[in-house]
Amino acid sequence: MLGRAILNRPEPAADAPAFDAPWQAEAFALAVALQDAGVFTAVEWAEALGRERGRPGLSPTGEDYYHSLLDALEGLLARKGLADERLLAETAAAWRRAARATPHGRPIALENDPLGHKGG
Repeated sequence: MLGRAILNRPEPAADAPAFDAPWQAEAFALAVALQDAGVFTAVEWAEALGRERGRPGLSPTGEDYYHSLLDALEGLLARKGLADERLLAETAAAWRRAARATPHGRPIALENDPLGHKGG
């Protein structure tokens, strides 16, 4: 059939990992667990993730999908009053500083933040 090969998506290898990094699996599992616990509904989750994935400038290959998932989760929890957006932003900045201050090959720890992030 003409065009069929173009429409068929290649199947991933059977042994291909579902996630590229552990944090992706953790973020996904947290979203599922919070939805299962009734913290938010499937509709609320779909809308939050859809908003994030609809932002301009995202990768057409989806390589930033889990960053969008995490942003959606943080935003949804903040809108529900379960997370402090300011503290989330401060903690993310502290992790970035800690990553820059950590020697290559060493584990990144929040304690490596040169500004001494205290958390909340």
